[in-house]
Amino acid sequence: MAIDFSLSDEQKALQAGARQFAATVLSQVKATIAPIAKPEDRFFATQPFYAQMAAAGFVHALFPKAYGGGGMSTVDFALASEELSAVDINVPTTLLGTGLGMEPILGFGTEEQKARWIGEILEAPGDRIAALAFTEVTGGANYDCPDPNAGVQTFARLDGDEWVINGQKHYTTNGCGWDGKGAHLLSVVCRTDPTLPPSESLAVIVVPGATPGVEVVGYLDTAGHRAVVSPRIHFTNVRVPVGNILGKPGDGAAICQHAFSWTAALIGAACTGVMRAAFDVALNFAKTDKRSGNVPVIEHQNAGYMLADLKMRIEAARYLTWKACHQLDVTDRRSDELAIMTKIYASELCVQVVYDAMRLVGVDSYTELTPLAGLMQDALCFPLYDGGNMGVRRRQLHRKFKAAGYDPMASAEGR
Repeated sequence: MAIDFSLSDEQKALQAGARQFAATVLSQVKATIAPIAKPEDRFFATQPFYAQMAAAGFVHALFPKAYGGGGMSTVDFALASEELSAVDINVPTTLLGTGLGMEPILGFGTEEQKARWIGEILEAPGDRIAALAFTEVTGGANYDCPDPNAGVQTFARLDGDEWVINGQKHYTTNGCGWDGKGAHLLSVVCRTDPTLPPSESLAVIVVPGATPGVEVVGYLDTAGHRAVVSPRIHFTNVRVPVGNILGKPGDGAAICQHAFSWTAALIGAACTGVMRAAFDVALNFAKTDKRSGNVPVIEHQNAGYMLADLKMRIEAARYLTWKACHQLDVTDRRSDELAIMTKIYASELCVQVVYDAMRLVGVDSYTELTPLAGLMQDALCFPLYDGGNMGVRRRQLHRKFKAAGYDPMASAEGR
């Protein structure tokens, strides 16, 4: 069968619908959060926008039809994500955060666990969000470190028919919930025995945010993604049923890899959206501004060449994203090499594209006269979060390359 990058009628409708939603709803987010000082209050102010996103079906799209969801493919989700992120990065990231919190359940939960917890979210999709409690207070997790004295220091102790969880987490996107008291569900990355390496002890346990002992102790403010919340959460003698563990102790590394491969591919779509926004600003400037000259800037060859370079990078990122998402769909997440590459490539490219757009526009780009400075603040987050490119993502690729039987062409050939 020939390779075909054309969109189906359904995909075109999805793309158009997401674009219209972004233009009419998400375009209001920036003005809404601009005067708000506290990071948590900026986040809380976006709840009405998230509720409209839920009403439009975007939360249901995260889940398979078998559990009441919309059953959207990763490719289709990328199409929508690009359109949303081109207008606002904040509310779509909250949606992505809920997806990340639920991915461990989707990938490793029992049928009963999936039906129960997905059902709870979909009962009130505009009000209930999920989170992955992954990052330790060190700013990383080092979740696969073989030394039991390092890595994840959040522990779950088995006490009768309950897990008792103690630890602290940072950067727990969505972790505070809409009321500041905790997300509806938190998938907590922990170890079940401090003396055993993660291969035997790393686990993910689902904790309802209202459970006693879950405490939001503060919020980390961020330079970009201004209305994406990054709470600091303490777990103090948090008790949940033994059946809240996903899989078994030792499955934690595979669960984390499963969850982060999904977000890795979709971050490519978010980066493409931000690059699009920067290009649009630069193109409009070049066509309408003379910069004290006698012709529009675009008439100058160096400006035209820079615009050409920006557009080529955007197209390259988009189609790598599509390929990575397709690879996840057709291999049921077994092949995630392209997803990891997409996260690295698109995130670092996004920073360069926004910077070059700023160079083209000049000093005005560093002021409130254009949105480019804000887009740069958003872009700088992409290489650092969701598994930093240097600390996590390149290491993942390095490990794959070292593995016996590694086939460099497998991903390219859809295997």
